[in-house]
Amino acid sequence: MLSILSWLVLGLAVAVVGAAVLVPRLTGSTPMTVLTGSMAPSYLPGTLVVVRPVAAEDIAIGDPITFQLRSGEPTVVTHRVVGIGYDGTGERVFSTQGDANESPDAVPVRPVQVRGEVWYAIPWLGRLNILFSADQHELMTRVAAGGCFAYAIGVLLRGRWRRTRPESPSVRVAT
Repeated sequence: MLSILSWLVLGLAVAVVGAAVLVPRLTGSTPMTVLTGSMAPSYLPGTLVVVRPVAAEDIAIGDPITFQLRSGEPTVVTHRVVGIGYDGTGERVFSTQGDANESPDAVPVRPVQVRGEVWYAIPWLGRLNILFSADQHELMTRVAAGGCFAYAIGVLLRGRWRRTRPESPSVRVAT
């Protein structure tokens, strides 16, 4: 029973790390943590959202997008697209609104501000993201990877040791 439980815990840990770290790295996506309640109930504070790059032409009404509040600045917001239009120069712009907000955002979003669309979300996992700095995330990833490699090497060596160990002579008792 303990063996089954340990395999389940290991499987869950691998799935979480895969969804939160591996898949975003392989696809060019970015994991981000929801800090406010403006997108509740879809994305509660503490939810980890994975944002993948998207072309402005592919954004549609109803899509949750992550965008810079001001072009070139690091602060980002995730809100839903509630309208698509064009500004005075003919550039496509998006009207956005948080699901929990009563009115749309005052300033339209330009394509250059868009960082991507929400691909998927993992509730509560973002809370761990808040607790640690980027350097600590990197360190924990390396320690976890090192631990997995050490475990794998230990399993291989133990299997090899068992194969090379001489068999103990068996004693037969005549009846």
